[in-house]
Amino acid sequence: MNAKPFRIKRFFNHPFALITLLAVFLCFSCRSVPPSIPKAIMGTGRMTQEQLVSFFLMQTALAQTEEVDQEKVERLAGYYVKESSAEGINADIAFVQMCLETGFLQFGGLVTADMNNFCGLGAINAENPGLAFPDEQTGVRAHIQHLKAYASAEPLNLPAVDPRYRYVNPKGKAPHIYNLAGTWASDPAYGHKIDQLLRRMYAGL
Repeated sequence: MNAKPFRIKRFFNHPFALITLLAVFLCFSCRSVPPSIPKAIMGTGRMTQEQLVSFFLMQTALAQTEEVDQEKVERLAGYYVKESSAEGINADIAFVQMCLETGFLQFGGLVTADMNNFCGLGAINAENPGLAFPDEQTGVRAHIQHLKAYASAEPLNLPAVDPRYRYVNPKGKAPHIYNLAGTWASDPAYGHKIDQLLRRMYAGL
């Protein structure tokens, strides 16, 4: 009758018992708590360039998207990490916004792939299909600068390439992803769609 309590007591008297229990607890805690979804547009993303590419390719594979240019995705992911860091923008948010705005680079709306416009800048109607940029990196920089205009009152750190930056007033009027609904986009579910893409992105972490 006393054998089992005795073994338990002897276990807890072992010098490594508490360390073992703590390690098990931390292991289960890390596995059970999902990473928090960022809401603030200003900040630092979690994903590396490689992880952004993996997320993009996974989503397009699930959607059975045809003709994905992986080299272009890799270039854009690198630009988003670099340009976001320069302006203090969360690259994860900017990248998923690009995915949302371009339909994972399928475009199909007013903006076409050759315009290097990754966020629908200036796209209003057939007469105003949106801005065009000379190369991919400039297009990404314009996106990041326009996003910063919405998220922060701080000035740009790099020379301005976004012609519509000056039209965002007041600066910093949409610091969180949900503030983009009704400001950046008329879609009331716009922030929710970005949140859902971020949840898919972080599901693999």
